[in-house]
Amino acid sequence: MMRFSFLFFAVFGIFTAKAQVVQLQFRDAKSDETIQNVVVNMLVQRIGKSDTSLFANSNLEGNLTFQLNQITTLKINYSHPLFESGEKFVRNSKNADTLKLNVLMNRLKVQNIQEITVKAPGRPDTIYHSDRLSVADYEVLQNGDIILLTYPKQLSKSNELLLFDGKNIRSSFQVNDQAEYLTRDYRGNVHVVSKENVFGIQIKKNEIQIAQIPRDYFFKYIEPIIDTNRSKLYYSNYSSNIPEFSYFAYDVEDSTYRKLQHIQDDLMMELYRSEYKWMDIRTKLWARQKELESGIDKEIWIGATYFTSSIYYQEVYAPMFTRNDSIFIFNYPKDKLECYDRFGTPLYTTPIYHHYDKKVTGWKRQVIQDKITGEIYAVYEHKGNPYLGRVNLKTGTIDERVKLNYRYVDKIRVHDNFVYYVYRPYESNQRKFLYRERLPYNFKGQKTMIDSEFSE
Repeated sequence: MMRFSFLFFAVFGIFTAKAQVVQLQFRDAKSDETIQNVVVNMLVQRIGKSDTSLFANSNLEGNLTFQLNQITTLKINYSHPLFESGEKFVRNSKNADTLKLNVLMNRLKVQNIQEITVKAPGRPDTIYHSDRLSVADYEVLQNGDIILLTYPKQLSKSNELLLFDGKNIRSSFQVNDQAEYLTRDYRGNVHVVSKENVFGIQIKKNEIQIAQIPRDYFFKYIEPIIDTNRSKLYYSNYSSNIPEFSYFAYDVEDSTYRKLQHIQDDLMMELYRSEYKWMDIRTKLWARQKELESGIDKEIWIGATYFTSSIYYQEVYAPMFTRNDSIFIFNYPKDKLECYDRFGTPLYTTPIYHHYDKKVTGWKRQVIQDKITGEIYAVYEHKGNPYLGRVNLKTGTIDERVKLNYRYVDKIRVHDNFVYYVYRPYESNQRKFLYRERLPYNFKGQKTMIDSEFSE
């Protein structure tokens, strides 16, 4: 009898100490779609121990998993800005190794964020038009002059760079390479990206001059730098072939590095890595050999080579902007707007949800900044109508949206309270012109980047 009692208590003790897995999944009660970033506060009650609280957010698949010991009762409170909050009580079953709970959430009938839609005042102004040339791309300089990348029939042939002051063409330059688009570096300098090279543009005495830069050098050493301040360079190791990257700050005075934030799309990374499981043996051996040679995980090699060509792959989007002495990171994969000071010290974090309901709002996965005023706008398009939503950097909300006059516009940019875009009327023989509309704001200028534009 003594042996039996000892055996009983030994087995019972092992059983009670065994860890249990709690799995939660949150879904939309109407559409049955999973809900990410649900805030969960779980109160865990155990026999003979004090209660403990756990906080976490659901992942991109709406799942949340805990591993706990000796659970007796769980009190689960959950909330989300777009859904009704609720709570669940779960009593432990000693026969269950895994507790699974599917939670259906109802959308709020009244949205927490009431957006106001206004229309840009006045009719659009035609800034540049031509019977011979179409506008492929453009950049507005700090003094208001515009650099235009134009073409007569096809962008790949006979590209012309124009320096335009709003009334007259001051200078033109023939680009002999196959130009693709214009871009600006962290100093504000404009570059022409072509198929083979990158050309830096300089304006000297109202004349366009270009200097050739090796394409690999530009994308490795210049393009990753996002912005600067008095003593630091801010840059990222972003690659379109990996659904994660980090932002860093480099101090030019003491040559030290600091990681500001790591960005990762959890769902995309899970799919990205799982591609390795379905590869044939020869491809897996190739990936393992690459891992030995480079130190990069074999799953990353497979994902970058094969999954990035899949229709399911989507690049991670989390832009960074500076205004005055503050840094703002739009961490869309985690639904957060994160603010730092110029030293990289976190100041505050606020939730953002203006990118939800893409089918309803027309969210374009694009955020742009007015480099003169520092204001930041999210770009939307609903039924062909483009909208600019001004982002409140304190709350992360869209206080109001501005509807533009024309539909299906391209290359939207904002400069000094004006919105610029390229447009051609539907089914028209007109060339692509550059237009401008006045926004219903009068914001004053703020510091957004180092003032080092190249004009003399």
